[in-house]
Amino acid sequence: QVQLVESGGGLVQAGGSLRLSCAASGGTFSRYAMAWFRQAPGKEREFVAAISTSASRIYAASYADAAKARFTISRDDAKNTVYLQMNSLKPEDKGVYYCAAGARGRGLGYMDEYDYWGQGTQVTVSS
Repeated sequence: QVQLVESGGGLVQAGGSLRLSCAASGGTFSRYAMAWFRQAPGKEREFVAAISTSASRIYAASYADAAKARFTISRDDAKNTVYLQMNSLKPEDKGVYYCAAGARGRGLGYMDEYDYWGQGTQVTVSS
């Protein structure tokens, strides 16, 4: 059983940056693809970014269109942690950001790919 704990959310002005972290425990972190999803009030949870397990130390990252060029996902397998660096934040980026781990390891943008979820961290962007 994998436990995921997100941190790093908060209130930031539009144009600012935040770095989210997700610490994993209870499993072999390097075997899991990791992803970030978000959910705005009244909306469905949506994909933000994902990163696969490594093949020869090369990770494949994927992003939702809304996140491309502004967000960067990365992982540190030695620290059992995945990060989401968010730059140039916009009010529409507001929501609860969830970390997810998937045993298939592919790092795709579908919720069904992921077996474990964190409790989420709130991100609020003021205009």
